[in-house]
Amino acid sequence: MAQKPSIPKGTRDFGPVEMAKRNYIFNTIRSVYELYGFQQIETPAQETLQTLMGKYGEEGDKLLFKILNSGDYLSKIEDSELTERNTLRLASKICEKGLRYDLTVPFARYVVMHREELQLPFKRYQVQPVWRADRPQKGRYREFYQFDGDVVGSDSLLNEVELMQIVDTVFTRFGVRVQIKINNRKILTGIAEVIGAADKIVDITVAIDKLDKIGIDNVNQELREDGLSEEQIQKLQPIIMLEGSNEEKLNTIAEVLASSETGLKGVEETRYILGFLTALNNDIQLDLTLARGLSYYTGAIFEVKALDTPMGSISGGGRYDNLTGIFGMPGLSGVGISFGVDRIYDVLNALDLYPKDSLNTTQVLFINFGEQETAYCLPIINKVRASGIRAEIYPDATKMKKQMSYANAKQIPFVVLAGESEMAAQKVTLKNMETGEQQLVTTEELINAIQ
Repeated sequence: MAQKPSIPKGTRDFGPVEMAKRNYIFNTIRSVYELYGFQQIETPAQETLQTLMGKYGEEGDKLLFKILNSGDYLSKIEDSELTERNTLRLASKICEKGLRYDLTVPFARYVVMHREELQLPFKRYQVQPVWRADRPQKGRYREFYQFDGDVVGSDSLLNEVELMQIVDTVFTRFGVRVQIKINNRKILTGIAEVIGAADKIVDITVAIDKLDKIGIDNVNQELREDGLSEEQIQKLQPIIMLEGSNEEKLNTIAEVLASSETGLKGVEETRYILGFLTALNNDIQLDLTLARGLSYYTGAIFEVKALDTPMGSISGGGRYDNLTGIFGMPGLSGVGISFGVDRIYDVLNALDLYPKDSLNTTQVLFINFGEQETAYCLPIINKVRASGIRAEIYPDATKMKKQMSYANAKQIPFVVLAGESEMAAQKVTLKNMETGEQQLVTTEELINAIQ
């Protein structure tokens, strides 16, 4: 017996109903981006490892899917290198490409390569799959879609304000209650400076970003393992556990960071963004434990979580002033957000928030009674489709019960029957599958009834 086929762990198939739901998500986010003047681009699934490596921190590099070189990729490898079993060194020689880890780094590469074609500031959106060699679990996949929006070529904090408005608008349209959190990497850098651990900023941000997942005791243990002293860890506690209103937190942290120019700059930027969003009635919370582990962020950082169902972050992003400098174009500032499509899909499923008309099922099925009846129905179907109604005819002249079962299985709301009597009257019988009501109608009446 042939082995039953399977798919890799951390990936999923999506059937017609799932794809209709996903397209509802794509179309909703796309329409909001376009309201704000964003334009769509796409980049290849594969990028060179030179482009990808070193952009996501040490943990991110470990999660990159690397692609073996074509042909005899071991031809230039010595036997001693194979027996040494140094995986990282071998990978650097037999792999030149990898699957993209996110959409931001490929976008930075795109900007550098196409700089002369772009009108700055450049506002782009992009929806494509990304891959991470992570441990699969609920809400975490190895292949998943992101839906990013970025602005490059502008230092203005109004970009951050508009991105938060986009987030708010998208989830309002979905009907999902969310908590939007904001912080600033400059504030985190300032914290590291005032506790005397400026050289540990990456370790600190990676650790405290896990606070919600592993708790304060485990975060502190990770900080110890990263080389922070007990005194430095104790100085960190009241800062990362700070409570109160946004204004109270900002005032307190400004006092703590009085000796840090970088930290105070982060406080100033955050105050500006929150000031505008508060005036626009956008609810957003300052969270000093928010760190966003990706190492390329340099300013404001954001994260969004659903309030009514357990799920990790469903959107996030931030300012990355130095990213294009890695590719030879220093000084070009960027800021962006990313919607986690797969997690949003799961949230909308859990909360049953998909509108019925988003499933785009067939609206009317024409029953097939034979060649003569089909010849009569086809011109009518053409007129029905031309009016924007989704219609199909059953391809086989099989038993009526089978055709009606097909309509029920696909949840088609209307069925059209055309036999001898209908053809003689130059009409059709329209059946409402929900109520069971039937009526003899002309083509125009059919169209009006369904619309």
